[in-house]
Amino acid sequence: MGKSRRKQGDVCACGSGHNRAACCGPYLDGGASAPTAEALMRSRYTAFVEGREGYLRATWAAETRPESLTLDPDQRWLGLDIRATEAGGAEDAEGWVEFVARSRVQGQGVRLHERSRFRREAGRWVYVDGVFPGV
Repeated sequence: MGKSRRKQGDVCACGSGHNRAACCGPYLDGGASAPTAEALMRSRYTAFVEGREGYLRATWAAETRPESLTLDPDQRWLGLDIRATEAGGAEDAEGWVEFVARSRVQGQGVRLHERSRFRREAGRWVYVDGVFPGV
């Protein structure tokens, strides 16, 4: 189980402005599955913030999921900016979310800009892979 640094009433780390319990909390805590690709993207970002390796692996497509995943405990996540979404709605089979996630590792700023591909499998969204625009 991951270690949560957040309390029940905290604003969700995903940047939605909503309370965690009314946003990504139900997905991360197993009470619900994300209804859209963007909701899954936001919950996966929150999982990185909270150090929830198990959730990240569980929401990763089997064919691209790494055998193991170890998060850097010294990485501090600073914010998520959703740039664009394409498909990925409640009735879609695939969707894409372009985002920028900012973090700090050993005093160095890190900016991850990715266009992630998601797919619905057995009624649940999973992360498949991503490309890095401009690289």
